[in-house]
This record gives sequence, C-alpha cells and structure tokens, in this order.
Amino acid sequence: MTMDFKKLKNYLEKKMRMAHIYQPIMIKTLLESNNKATVDKIARKFNAKDESNIEIFRITTKNMPGRILKQNNVVDEKDGTYELKIDSLTEVQRRNLIEICEEKIKEYEEKRGLKAIWDYKTNSGRLISGTLRYDVLARAKRACEACGETNKKLHVDHIIPVSHKGKTEIGNLQALCYTCNSQKRNRDRTDFRIWKTKYQEREKTCTFCKVESSAKEGNSMAFVIKDKYPVTKLHTLIIPRRHVSSFFDLVPAERNQCHVLLDASKQKIMKNDRTVTGFNIGINDSEDAGQTISHCHIHLIPRRKGDVPNPRGGIRNLIEGKGDWQK
Repeated sequence: MTMDFKKLKNYLEKKMRMAHIYQPIMIKTLLESNNKATVDKIARKFNAKDESNIEIFRITTKNMPGRILKQNNVVDEKDGTYELKIDSLTEVQRRNLIEICEEKIKEYEEKRGLKAIWDYKTNSGRLISGTLRYDVLARAKRACEACGETNKKLHVDHIIPVSHKGKTEIGNLQALCYTCNSQKRNRDRTDFRIWKTKYQEREKTCTFCKVESSAKEGNSMAFVIKDKYPVTKLHTLIIPRRHVSSFFDLVPAERNQCHVLLDASKQKIMKNDRTVTGFNIGINDSEDAGQTISHCHIHLIPRRKGDVPNPRGGIRNLIEGKGDWQK
C-alpha cells in the first residue's frame, strides 16, 4: 500500500511525533533522492547535522526513524535501502514536502536548541569514538543497563562524569536509554567530591596495595597480577586499586573495570596456553568465606582436561562433599 501527496503531507504536518529531528531528515533525503536512498546516505545526512562518527547513525537510522516510519507505513526497507511508499509526485509536490521537512527540522532546532539536540553524544565537549561506543552497546546487548529497555534509543553514559575525573574507557561507560540517562542526570545526588579522594585510598600494610605499582597490566581502577601461590598454571588475580575489602563495596565503575580485565586476561591465557579448556572464577568475601588478604580480589583459575580426577561440581567442592549434588 502506498500513500499519495496529501497523506504524506498530513503525516508530516499533523501525525508525526518527534523525539528528535531524524524523521524529517530521513524523509527529506528520500524525497531529494527520487524516493530511494541507502542507509549510508541517510546516515550521512544525519552526520551533516552532527560531526560524530557515521557508524552510530547507521544504527540510529535502523533503530529510530526507520523503525517508526515503517510502523507508520511511510517507508519500506530492503537490503539496507529505504524507499518512500508514495505514488508519483510532481516536482512542485516534492518541493512542497521537502520544505515541510525543513520547517519541521527548524522548529525542533529552535525549540530545543542546536546544542541540546546533540549534547547526549558529547563527553564534556569531547566525543566518544565510534569504536568505543559500539563496544559499549555490544556489551550491553543493545539493552539499557539500568531498566533493560530494548526499544528506546541508547546513549553511552559516563558512570563517573568526566567533570569528576571519570575516564573515557569502556569500564567507566554504560548503555542507558534516553529516559534513564535523563533521570540519572537530574536525580543523582552522589557527592563526587568525596569519591575524588576515595579512589586514592590505599593501605600501607596491605599486600596488594604494595604491589600495585609493579603491576604491568591494568586500567584506571584495577590491575592484574599472577597469583604468588597458584592453584593451576597461569592462575591470575584481578584487583581493584582502591583498598576495599568486599566485592560488594565496589562501585559500578570499579566492577566494570574488573570485568574488562577479566575478559582480557581470559583471552590472553587462552592464546598463550592451548591446553586450557575452562576456568573457575571466584571471590573469597570475608574471613569466614576464606579471605586471607583483606583487599578485594578476583581469582581467575585456568582449568585443563584431566587436571583433577573428577571436576564435577567445580566451586561447590569448597565445602567437602557438596561437589556432586546428585548423590
């Protein structure tokens, strides 16, 4: 089913609900391209309004205006190309519709302000690279990490703001939908002045605080060392830099940075030792759980086929007799 000039004009003037300027830009691009344009061409039109990386706009094209315009029966999409579902237009009609798109863009820009429209993609004036943005969204599986929403536009947010010394690295970034990101910005009452000094907390007598400076691998909030008394070959420890006893006292950014190092360490071990076929990942949290050094640390223990007669139960064997739960 296609629409005629009047129906598309009515959609533009009366039915279109705008959360951004993407829809009129996309329709305008299609009109200017004889009703048909590739995703890349539409993305580049978005990019003309925002100097950020083109890749995010390819994703934007498909997930925002493309999806909405398809739902409203305005466009079709096949093999990465969108086409307006409209009967033949006269040049006067085409120009009229383009002018309406331009007016809609102008109205929205004047209403919100040019800076406000695009500020969700900036990092205190510095852009997050397209590659890093993609990695954050891929890690989140295209879902908001706060509410789990999958149908809203996702923003890449600094967990600890740049203005409070937060780093632009994957462990300090999270994917939030527009709603959660706005609520976080407006409602978060964390006193980051306290955390500026908290992240520097070290304990002079702590074994792990002492070896931090000699660690060859790490990021801003955690580091990696080999276990001094390994359970298996290449037994590795991931340790938060801040002196904190419990894993449950880590802030989200610290946990993220530890997870980044866990992934990197796992990949490195697998690359360097092809006999590794599995891992035990564990945390001893409190003395009663076996923690002997009162500084949170995560064990990454490589496992190999046949390294014990019966590996069944894994970490359940921490308590004798509980490994084979089916007995």
